[in-house]
Amino acid sequence: MPGRRLTRQDRREIAAGLRGGQTYAAIARRLGRPTSTVTREVMRNGGPAEYHADRAHRAGTRVRRRAGARPAAASPDGAGLAGRDPRTVESVTAHLTELFIRSGLQPMAARVLAALLTTDSGSLTSAGLVRRLDVSAAAVSKAVGLLEAMGIVHRRRVPGRRAERYVIGDDVWFRAVMASARIDTRIAAASARGARALGPATPAGARLENLSRFLHHVTEDLMRSAEHWSRVCFAGPPAGPGTSREPSGRADAEGGAMESGEPDGGGPGRSGRAGRATGRAG
Repeated sequence: MPGRRLTRQDRREIAAGLRGGQTYAAIARRLGRPTSTVTREVMRNGGPAEYHADRAHRAGTRVRRRAGARPAAASPDGAGLAGRDPRTVESVTAHLTELFIRSGLQPMAARVLAALLTTDSGSLTSAGLVRRLDVSAAAVSKAVGLLEAMGIVHRRRVPGRRAERYVIGDDVWFRAVMASARIDTRIAAASARGARALGPATPAGARLENLSRFLHHVTEDLMRSAEHWSRVCFAGPPAGPGTSREPSGRADAEGGAMESGEPDGGGPGRSGRAGRATGRAG
């Protein structure tokens, strides 16, 4: 039954599934459990690479003993569930989390991103995330810092309080695309410089030149598409950190002006692949 606690054998099945490269959903189906249960179990115990069944079972036993000493509390509104069935919210969140992790995002950052995406307000305080994810404030802070560096999450001060809210906009994937673009354009610029240094007539130089041209044209095309669909889907240019839309020809992000005809060094006004944006930042 989905409501029963995980046994030691359940945890060994989870560990075996992870070693075999199975998804959380596949492991959950085999155990007859919600995917969210498996996802939460793995994330609480080191993530897919560090999960050990016996160690996780000992940790789970200690948690139950501590929980038995205090009354259970109802899920607080501060966790962002908005009165919904927690199991439904956790199922949706777990699926998103798994996909973000598979794209390369660090596991805790994936959990925070999925939690924010599945709140109506698109924002939570640190305390809300701690309650929602059942993790430490330090783990939340580190994950938020990573998402901030990617330009996906930003902080907003709560008026009249010391607390901050971590905010994610409806246009989050537009910003993820732009974050990937900064990396793509830097690779294109470095490849172009490398081609000149090695000599365009050499095989290595020609290879780098082709890579530079490919990335330059692909990101230009994707940038135009992202700009168009952001206006269609978000009823206006998305605002927020990492969404500046300057045209080509800006100064190289590494600090110098770009030469004529060379892709720029990676401002936010380019587009790339959102999945790679999450993966590269991990």
